[in-house]
Amino acid sequence: MMNNLFSIFDPTSMMNIPLNWISSFMIILFIPLYYWLIPSSYMFIIHNMLITIHKEFKNLLSIQSYKGSTLMFISLFLMILFNNLMGMFPYIFTSSSHMSMNLSLSLPLWISFMLFGWIMNYQHMFTHLIPQGTPPILMPFMVLIETISNIIRPMTLSIRLTANMIAGHLLLTLLSQSMQSLNLIMLMIMLIIQVLLLTLEFSVAFIQAYVFSILSTLYSKETY
Repeated sequence: MMNNLFSIFDPTSMMNIPLNWISSFMIILFIPLYYWLIPSSYMFIIHNMLITIHKEFKNLLSIQSYKGSTLMFISLFLMILFNNLMGMFPYIFTSSSHMSMNLSLSLPLWISFMLFGWIMNYQHMFTHLIPQGTPPILMPFMVLIETISNIIRPMTLSIRLTANMIAGHLLLTLLSQSMQSLNLIMLMIMLIIQVLLLTLEFSVAFIQAYVFSILSTLYSKETY
């Protein structure tokens, strides 16, 4: 029995080196060299997924967007997806469940979008502060509300990803700890429930990576 339920998310160190963060780069171990040379079913699935994501991002971005803009968001999607999936394996540190990593992804993106928008298209950025059809008496309040909602965007992106990754892991941990004192019938039922929850967590890993990258794409679209 662990002393603190949230201790499963605490990074540990060895010789003052935070080795748990290495899990973010372990995906390299799952990409053998011959996959780059000989097409396989694995590469076929990855290729089709990337083509689908590319088309989705291309439809969201405006015609005025720069060529190759989708590559950045596809890379962001893959990075978050692989980190989420690595956290599904036992005894592997879930780096995407920490605000320090998620905020380090969302904050630089948001700052770069804001700098680009206010430097290159400041008139267009001003129009986003007041929605069309706003009564004149409400314009000062709408500017304040839109400014606050714009400022908290990187925080909401990070909190959404962190909370969703933590929630499923905590639920699986709670169920696994309660299985120690169950009889055989209840143990089989709990195992089935855990398998279903693990399947749900795999889908959440895909969905949260998709939501994070899609929202980042939408935020970048507002700067053109």
